[in-house]
Amino acid sequence: MEATIEKRLEGTRDMFPEDHKYLTFLKKVFRHEFRKNGFRRISTPMMEETALLRKIYPENNNSYGLYHLENTDEVDVSLLPSATVGVMRSYVENEVHEELQPVYYYYMERYFRQARERKEQYIIGGEIIWETDPIIDAQNVYMVYTGIKKIGLGEDVSIRINTYGAIKEMDKYYEELENFFTNKVWVMSPETAEAYKTNKLAVFYSQDEDDKILAASAPSILKFLKKDSKKHHEAFKMYLDDLEIPYIEDHTLFFSEGFYTNSIWQLDDSKGSVIATGGRYNTLARDLWSIKDYPAAWFSLDIGHIIDDLKSQHISIKNKDQIDLYFVQLWDEAKRVVFPLSLEARAKGINTMASLWTPSIKEQMLKAQRIGSTYVVLVGLMEARNGVFQVRNIPAGTQEEVKKEELIDYIIDKIGKDQLDFYEPSRDLQQNEAPAEEE
Repeated sequence: MEATIEKRLEGTRDMFPEDHKYLTFLKKVFRHEFRKNGFRRISTPMMEETALLRKIYPENNNSYGLYHLENTDEVDVSLLPSATVGVMRSYVENEVHEELQPVYYYYMERYFRQARERKEQYIIGGEIIWETDPIIDAQNVYMVYTGIKKIGLGEDVSIRINTYGAIKEMDKYYEELENFFTNKVWVMSPETAEAYKTNKLAVFYSQDEDDKILAASAPSILKFLKKDSKKHHEAFKMYLDDLEIPYIEDHTLFFSEGFYTNSIWQLDDSKGSVIATGGRYNTLARDLWSIKDYPAAWFSLDIGHIIDDLKSQHISIKNKDQIDLYFVQLWDEAKRVVFPLSLEARAKGINTMASLWTPSIKEQMLKAQRIGSTYVVLVGLMEARNGVFQVRNIPAGTQEEVKKEELIDYIIDKIGKDQLDFYEPSRDLQQNEAPAEEE
């Protein structure tokens, strides 16, 4: 009887080496953007106490579907569905507000939720805390949009913007929506009609086509904006215009969390999938447990969707793991020759791999071809003893005999000195003097 293979959780994904080539590339692209704009990386725990998260994701309006569990200390905890709450909790708890403000943080982490089709997301995002100027919102859009253009997707995205205004303005808007939808609940999809009982914005989140039509006919928040909120929204658009960023003002754009204020925005790809979102949350800290507000702006990129878009458009990533030299060997005597020689080749800057086990030459050659090695050195018992190796150029389909003591110089001459790799991460370490002890 065959064993049952347990499949991965629906809504999650396995990231194979090919995916990680894209992931590494995207992390480099956006890390560069973050550094240019003064962001520093932060990582908060991937779980928080459920009681804290329920202040933002209430159980009766839980579109994020918290993954919660009770740990061995009998504390109810949940996996974070997004970064923002964890970052703000850390900011307040660690009294970062006592430092020079504003602070710019970025993160590259996984987040989890149950009630959506995609239960796991790899997110690259940023938070700017203690800054109210709408130019910050425009800067965030610009940084994300510029990064998306750099990776070749800029022509295929659309940017939508809207505003939540201030809390009192949203309260008035909720009243208007309730009046508008009172006789239209029967038109909503069953799921939206049920969600509408506890969330008057539910129709704006729906993917049902009839719900979208109903949402488009709903009144706009814009007519409820007072002087300050209107000024903020107009300034946000002005800065986007200054930066020549194309956008669509969409009064149906809202997010499922309830802590946003003023500007929000979203980038959609050509298929309508959301690849980036952003906005402002000036009251989140007080919603958690702070005695005061810390105005902030946020954005995040859905890396899984971006990787899928890059693949669908046949955009490939330059392979920086290119193997220049691959050793094929047979038997222990050959292995004892190959191993130190492969280490010497690496030390000389040649990207080198060696097959140190003993399958057939055919299997080893297939692996060399699969990983894309340029040169393959065949070392059998005879080659190990006489010190003359067969060197095969895989792309060219040619083969030459090369003496052992000449092999490394031969490969360097063939691939070129400019292709040698001497990168060593440990060189970034610095030995600093210990601070002097106070007397």
